[in-house]
Amino acid sequence: MFVHLRPAFVLLILMTVLTGICYPLAVTGVAQAVMPAQANGSLILRGDQIVGSELIGQNFTSDRYFRARLSATVAPDPKDDTKTIDAPYNAANSSGSNFGPLSKKLIDRIKADAEQLAKESGGKRLPADAVTASASGLDPHISPAYAALQVARVAGARGLPIERVAQLVAEHTEGRFLGVFGELRVNVLKLNLALDRSKP
Repeated sequence: MFVHLRPAFVLLILMTVLTGICYPLAVTGVAQAVMPAQANGSLILRGDQIVGSELIGQNFTSDRYFRARLSATVAPDPKDDTKTIDAPYNAANSSGSNFGPLSKKLIDRIKADAEQLAKESGGKRLPADAVTASASGLDPHISPAYAALQVARVAGARGLPIERVAQLVAEHTEGRFLGVFGELRVNVLKLNLALDRSKP
């Protein structure tokens, strides 16, 4: 019996060291050497202060900023841990709402948002990402169409010419990966930081 246990135990220790220590250290070392910004969370700095990540959306509510796509993430209710409360862009609880297309709550929320955005946009056609949440609830990007819909509001709130704000949107529109994969998109945090650097 011990003849069989000894090689099994040695193999267990060896595989634990190789796959549990050596391999993760090697992958971490290569990632830090080849792409350190991405390996450390794609953080965005303003001066010496971390203001966010390129990969996680943030909740902008002021008219002076472009708004991100809706987030359906939640957090435990501090008053009753059997329930949850809305917690937009909660990176610790990435998820969609899981409401189906016949959900009254979802339909009512989309109708209310669409009516509000229609007033703000002068009745222009709304892109889908203006009223729908992403599957993760953390999407940092919006479509150029949704960004264009917000240009007049942001320009008015900041006292900037509409053309200048539209130019910032164009400058911060990212192309498709390798020119083929994905869609054109605008990183909301990067765009809002560029707005803060703009002079009226």
